[in-house]
Amino acid sequence: MENKYKYFKRDISWLSFNYRVLLEALDERLPLYERINFISIYSSNLEEFYKIRVADHKAVASGATESDEESVQSARELVEEINREVNRQLDDRVRIYEQKILPALQKNHIIFYQDSHVEPFHQQFIKDFFKEEIFPYLQPVPVSKDKIVSFLRDNRLYLAIRLYPKEEGKEGEEGEAIEGIEEKESPILESSRPPLYFVMKQPYAKVPRFIELPCHEKNHYLMFVEDIIKANLNLIFPGYDVESCYSIKISRDADILIDDTASSADLVAQLKKKVKKRKIGDVCRFVYDRAMPHDFLDFLVDAFHIHRDELVPGDKHLNLEDLRHLPNPSKSLHSPEKPKPMKLTILDEKESIFNYVARKDLLLYYPYHSFEHFIHFLYEAVHNPETREIMVTQYRVAENSAVINTLIAAAQNGKKVTVFVELKARFDEENNLATAEMMQAAGIKIIYSIPGLKVHAKVALIRRRGLNGEKIPSYAYISTGNFNEKTATLYADCGLFTCRKEIVNDLYNLFRTLQGKEDPKFTTLLVARFNLIPELNRLIDREIALADQGKPARIILKMNALQDPAMIDRLYEASEHGVQTDLIIRGICCLIPDQPYSRNIRITRIVDSFLEHARIWYFGNGGNPKVFMGSPDWMRRNLYRRIEAITPVLDPDLRNSLIEMLTIQLADNQKACRVDAKLQNIFKKRTPGTPAIRAQYTLYNRLCSNNTQHPQRPTSHVPQ
Repeated sequence: MENKYKYFKRDISWLSFNYRVLLEALDERLPLYERINFISIYSSNLEEFYKIRVADHKAVASGATESDEESVQSARELVEEINREVNRQLDDRVRIYEQKILPALQKNHIIFYQDSHVEPFHQQFIKDFFKEEIFPYLQPVPVSKDKIVSFLRDNRLYLAIRLYPKEEGKEGEEGEAIEGIEEKESPILESSRPPLYFVMKQPYAKVPRFIELPCHEKNHYLMFVEDIIKANLNLIFPGYDVESCYSIKISRDADILIDDTASSADLVAQLKKKVKKRKIGDVCRFVYDRAMPHDFLDFLVDAFHIHRDELVPGDKHLNLEDLRHLPNPSKSLHSPEKPKPMKLTILDEKESIFNYVARKDLLLYYPYHSFEHFIHFLYEAVHNPETREIMVTQYRVAENSAVINTLIAAAQNGKKVTVFVELKARFDEENNLATAEMMQAAGIKIIYSIPGLKVHAKVALIRRRGLNGEKIPSYAYISTGNFNEKTATLYADCGLFTCRKEIVNDLYNLFRTLQGKEDPKFTTLLVARFNLIPELNRLIDREIALADQGKPARIILKMNALQDPAMIDRLYEASEHGVQTDLIIRGICCLIPDQPYSRNIRITRIVDSFLEHARIWYFGNGGNPKVFMGSPDWMRRNLYRRIEAITPVLDPDLRNSLIEMLTIQLADNQKACRVDAKLQNIFKKRTPGTPAIRAQYTLYNRLCSNNTQHPQRPTSHVPQ
């Protein structure tokens, strides 16, 4: 029987989210360079998407791998649908960049040259800069269909050049820079002069992508390094007429296929070997300047053995993720400072976190609260004589991490330290492995990845015992984000400190499970693959029962992603019974709103200064609300193939604090969008006479107020 429920395709939903990121570049209320940075983020996200998701679909489409979730034909159709949507979005990116960003820069006296033509007062500078700073690092390589062609490196920018030998008697004076290479068909095309083709890698490691030129009058000038190269191609190819030159790049499959059932030792060996091959993976995308003539593109496709379904037309300038490094020469354009992480007044330098948490649970909101409080928590454990053991999970940590350094100090101070290291954290494999080996050398017990599973839980446990053997409180920390000082200033997350015995015991059982020592029983924590799904079903059933009785029934789910069909079906079912449900989903959301079976479900997406990363779940429970926070999204991988941990928030004040945060986000009328049945991002309108609510900044101001008045004791009301 066909399922009456329908779902958005995961990857098309993700593209809708990434398009929402791009839309931030249109917001003229934002500082100009922040708008430019959103174009960079959009482009970087898209690059990783092709390396992982599209590469996976292409492998299925080609028959190289098999999938239980899609056929060869459905994979091909999905890749085509992805490329169509990406091409549509890239058209908008070009429009936003050229028609909005560049004029805004010019209005602020920053002239950003977009081709190889420069004003007369800069031409000598361009020529000299090219000769002195760029030319020594250029290595043009000939391309021929009949010969082995050079290997194009992953995500590196290349210039593809077509030229012709000069006709006898028409030799120009060598050394004069061309004002501009026209990127179109040239009259020099003649059958008597067969074209020659070259590719040339941009010297990214030697020369900045963006070059600041001398100021003129009150204007500042910037230029892409590739445009400087294009303006001087005749110096590279004396004796030739350069007909045209275009940017190209290759994206390669960056996924690492490993034997997931391998032992820890074998897994380490596999990763060491395979991460080195990431840069030489199969081609998943060939991006080219869409102005390139068809015959030029056809030649490159044949020469580099590119499949037609790997072609993705791009802009004149590729790798716009580099825009995050765009120089800001105008002092008037410096962005206002974002909210600075605050230190809690209840945790001044004289206050022990251990002593505070022994009296009351503590909740931190990152990046509004300082991550230094967590570092101080570990530091106290290092120097507390009653600390018996420190246990931590590691998924993604910062380089030169203060967290890791503190754990090493603990081991050197005679404490027992156990760290579970997830080696399969994509793109962090090498960093995690190097960090693990460094910790192991310092005497820390390292537990590596579990075969067949990823451990995504973000938890820490400080086990203590009195010096005379008496029982004293141990401490648990459960977070929605990684133990990473860098992302703690960029991602909006929550972290809970508690010494409640039921949570501490459950967390200890979880660490024993990670060490393979027992089949655990969890009484309070919800742990994926153990008790999480049954408890979620029970909570949803409770709201359905309340709705059937004519009582208020309410669910609010804040997550990064919602994809699991089984859990989406439960939300559809709840909606059909009248349960009012709000989803605050930043990224992938496969649930389709505005359907007969989803009429009571609303989807809100918030994109702002910080990346919304927290997972907070609210169930009305007949007026006695239950609130949970932790690591999992409702993706199949999180619910069934990972170890995830989520905790109920038992302290009434902290529970109300999280409810208030959800309430503020649902009221956002500045950065919140409603996702409709066509995956469009529909900005929420501010009702006349109501205050402007920008959730991230409203929450920050509320936390500042609470920090000086009544720390962590807000009152709130959940909108019905």
